Amino acid sequence: SILSTQLTFAAENKTIAMLTPYLASVTTNQMIKAFEKEAKTKGWEVVTVDTKGDFGALASRMEDMIARKVDAIVLGSADPNQLKDQIQKANEAGIPVLGADAGWIPGVTCNVTSDNYVMSAMMTTFLFNAIDRKGNIVVFTHRPHHGVRKRTLVLEAILNENPDIKVITEHHVQVPGPIEDARKAMESILIANPQPGSIQAVWAGWDEPAIGATQAIMAAGRQNEIVVAGVDGTSQAIELIKKGTPLIATVSQDFEGMMVILVEQLERIFNGKRPISIEVYTPSKLIYKE
Repeated sequence: SILSTQLTFAAENKTIAMLTPYLASVTTNQMIKAFEKEAKTKGWEVVTVDTKGDFGALASRMEDMIARKVDAIVLGSADPNQLKDQIQKANEAGIPVLGADAGWIPGVTCNVTSDNYVMSAMMTTFLFNAIDRKGNIVVFTHRPHHGVRKRTLVLEAILNENPDIKVITEHHVQVPGPIEDARKAMESILIANPQPGSIQAVWAGWDEPAIGATQAIMAAGRQNEIVVAGVDGTSQAIELIKKGTPLIATVSQDFEGMMVILVEQLERIFNGKRPISIEVYTPSKLIYKE
């Protein structure tokens, strides 16, 4: 019986590599901490690797983990399109690759996320209705992130239907440091557009640039003429919405719920079953002052 106990323990003793370029992001950090906690309850070891926005380094670290023969690889908000070769190598080595809010491409066993198209539609229509669907807007985006890219594509589709709304600037937000980067960019945009009523709204692909833009608008004393919206439902964004600042809306994501589902899918895979779907969504909801 001691031998069979040891064999059972060996089966449970899995090593999972969690790879991300975005550990500095508040929500990615929250999500990965939740994954580590969930995995620990299963007795799994998690090796978390952060490449601080460097996708080249991410590819080579993924190859290190394949060579190390880990039991599974999870991409934490990392775009699988930039890791196609490594995903193929992992598949050839029999190592399942899963996404934690990372997008799905062939070769990814399962991705657990929010529906980014739906979240963008909720936030974008709310923002556009707040400005009576006319005027100039500023866009803060980060297209290397699968979710932000999808949100931006939905923004573009909705803009096609709203000819009276004009994008005057699209800014690519630097990560790490998105709040500061967005604040500085917004300061410059406000200086370049000094006349009252020259900007109606700021569309932010996620909460951190929304926060940075809001700080710049308030510092310039232009909070009565510009509204801002983001996505994630971070505590800082919710606080700013409650206070009645220019930040009027965000969409909450259930990152803890995502990780519970992700661990369930990993368990299915380790038991020789397929995940329930190639992509699983957790619900999200629009948050605004009222």
